[in-house]
Amino acid sequence: MNLCCAVVDNAPVVAVGADGQETVTGNSLKPLEEMDNLTDEMFNVITELDTCYSDMTLLEERRISDIKERLCILEEKVLIWDSDQLMTSDMDSEEIAKYLQAGDELRQLIEHLGNLQSSDKDGEQIELLNRSHSIMQMAMSRLEDVLVHLLVQHRQPVEPDHMSFHSTEEDIVTDYSSSSFDDESIDGEIQSDAGRDSEDFVIDLIHPSAISSLKSIAELMFQSNYDKECCQAYISVRKAELDECLAVLGMEKLGIEEILRMDWNVLSIKTKWWNRAMKVFIRVYLVSEKHLCDLILGNITRSETDYCFVESSRNSIMQLLNFGEAVAIGPPKPEKLFRILDMYECLNDLLVDVEALFPGEYGSSILTECHEVLLRLSESARGSFMEFKYAIRSNTSTTPFAGGRVHPLTKYVMNYIKALAVYGKTLDLLLEDLHENDQISAAEDDRRDTSVHSSPTAWHLLSVTSILESNLEVRSMLYQDGPLQNFFMMNNIYYMFQKVVDSDLQNFLGDEWIRAYKRKFRQHATSYERASWNPVLSFLKDEGICSRGSSTPSTTVLKERFKSFNLALEEVYRIQTAWFIPDVQLRDELRISISLKVLQAYRTFLGRYSVHLDGTRHRDRYIKYCPDDLERYLLDLFEGLPKSLQCPYWR
Repeated sequence: MNLCCAVVDNAPVVAVGADGQETVTGNSLKPLEEMDNLTDEMFNVITELDTCYSDMTLLEERRISDIKERLCILEEKVLIWDSDQLMTSDMDSEEIAKYLQAGDELRQLIEHLGNLQSSDKDGEQIELLNRSHSIMQMAMSRLEDVLVHLLVQHRQPVEPDHMSFHSTEEDIVTDYSSSSFDDESIDGEIQSDAGRDSEDFVIDLIHPSAISSLKSIAELMFQSNYDKECCQAYISVRKAELDECLAVLGMEKLGIEEILRMDWNVLSIKTKWWNRAMKVFIRVYLVSEKHLCDLILGNITRSETDYCFVESSRNSIMQLLNFGEAVAIGPPKPEKLFRILDMYECLNDLLVDVEALFPGEYGSSILTECHEVLLRLSESARGSFMEFKYAIRSNTSTTPFAGGRVHPLTKYVMNYIKALAVYGKTLDLLLEDLHENDQISAAEDDRRDTSVHSSPTAWHLLSVTSILESNLEVRSMLYQDGPLQNFFMMNNIYYMFQKVVDSDLQNFLGDEWIRAYKRKFRQHATSYERASWNPVLSFLKDEGICSRGSSTPSTTVLKERFKSFNLALEEVYRIQTAWFIPDVQLRDELRISISLKVLQAYRTFLGRYSVHLDGTRHRDRYIKYCPDDLERYLLDLFEGLPKSLQCPYWR
């Protein structure tokens, strides 16, 4: 186009912009040659501008030609390097770098085409842009495949060597948490999960040699406005890898209904796996996953990086939380309490880690879910504890427990609360607002040391011992034998006392409780001795030995006294050798106490009156036992093995 072409009424109407575009104002244009009123200076300026514009047009045409040529070269590179070639196992970082260079050059070329301004080349420019975008789409599709391939091909083993998670069956033992409250054959200690602390580890989930290429691919895809495709590919691969991590950690995918229908003995073991899996998954794998995400996508916007990490890990973390929720919403049972407390403490300890991993709006839903599951677990723990107390009250029987032994209920309850002492701080939080319908009796309440029993846990444990004692008193009434009632209470109160003295329970129940229960078991022991042995020893009293008005003992009375003593002794021996005191110290103390009373009375009576039976026919029928024999026989008591006395002989 000839720029110098028109003026109207001696006024130029052509204006040339710096960009080479002409702007026409005024009326109709005239050829420059027909304008006689132009000065030489004006003509020279216009001519120079025309020449400049022509040069610019030629330059732009040459530039478009160069772009076409370069585009052909780039298209050839993209088409030659197909996906299969790019994903061969021997592909190195240099090969990928060359492809990335071609992709980046294509991106810059598209940018340049978009910035060009040319009125008569618009059609060609649009055609070039469309063609460039088509080639770019092919290149990005191939890069997406490469990204996926590298993420899969260079993944590292999901279990770090220094944290072997495999466990033998012996590690997952069945304890009181897997036992029925009504199973009266239970004995032993409750075993709670140990080792709540866990270190954080960062491991290489992707081999370091692939990180640079992955990072470059992601950056180019984002710069080329293929950020969504890049994120989707990354999330898809990493999500599958984290699911695989859970499988390695022993967490299978289970629906809530499946978990609710599961036998508690099986579910109890799975909750142990859950505790361990949560710690390792969050503090090792998710920390490492976050690190990997930052390495690959860290140069991109923070929001995009957070989005990819959250979406990659959402499914797996929700799988773990769903398991926790399913366990929590099941019916409250005493045997569930320890596993629920373990789960609560585990998740509560991990909240800080979760908050650090999932900050901002993308992670808010996961944090909310964690708090919801924690709330469910706390409600389940409170419900299970109250069910435990109710079960003690309602656990009744119509038949006495054989031999006056320590009742399984006593063992269960005391071992149960002994294990609960480990969770004192957690229970203080959970039981703080929990009020009892049945309060401890006023007398028991008056004896409480408020400085010791100020915590909710201490108060509730104290109430458990009171409920248990009341239950035992009712059970003792099932014995027709009065001495056995006291013997049974002595055994069980002593067991309660010893469990507290030998454990952290004394820190909750306090010295006053210990002194009170020490008095109680001794009172029951004294009552037992009196009820059992006073009738036996009554035959060894001096009263009534001599006839009225005579100072000489009656042989007939002496025979009757010795005979009655022997029969009473043999009956007690026959019965009480079947009774059982499991604690050796208590058993020895009671035997010694009985021996002192019986032997002293027998030796005294024997020393005074045996001479009056000398020469009596069948003397050994009346004086059947010497003191040494008697002492030896008393050592057979409380072994739980019924015996009968054989007629001894004098040495």
